[in-house]
Amino acid sequence: MDELLNTAKQQMQKVIEVLKVDLSSVRAGKATPALVENIVVNAYGGTTKLKVIELAQVHAQDSQTLIITPFDATVLGEINKAIQESNTGFTPVIDAGIIRISIPPLSEERRQQLVALVHQKLEGGKVQVRQQRHEAMNNVKKQFNDKAISEDDMIRLEKEIQKDVDDTISAIDTLGKQKQEELMSL
Repeated sequence: MDELLNTAKQQMQKVIEVLKVDLSSVRAGKATPALVENIVVNAYGGTTKLKVIELAQVHAQDSQTLIITPFDATVLGEINKAIQESNTGFTPVIDAGIIRISIPPLSEERRQQLVALVHQKLEGGKVQVRQQRHEAMNNVKKQFNDKAISEDDMIRLEKEIQKDVDDTISAIDTLGKQKQEELMSL
């Protein structure tokens, strides 16, 4: 019984972790490595697909500038091309063996678009949590039908699963509020 609860809780926690990473890629007008480090690069003549973070060191020089320093200078152009084609709106510039990206300030219209994108990502996370609830509830009902647990245990487990779902959705809403404030305050 407790194993079933722990599994459901762990799956819901994974949703939150994935959502945190996903939200970090939504740019908030200031330079952070998360904006580009997960862009996939067709490296070494297209023979290998690697993320920018696997090919280079990425750091923020200041609040408006990202610096990408490749571990291997031969992939400089490929990283540059991948960033240009990634629909991030960034214009990378190759400068003496590094790539420099100036992050332009966000317009009000772009902020609203990013807030809408954040809401989409949050809703996707909530859907995944609800799917986890559905699976956990089905497992509880199956155990009850198989006479592995009593009706009282079934009711208790369903309540605990619902409490975990409510707590997780509340955490997702909190993440969303923080990201929205970040987007609108810069």
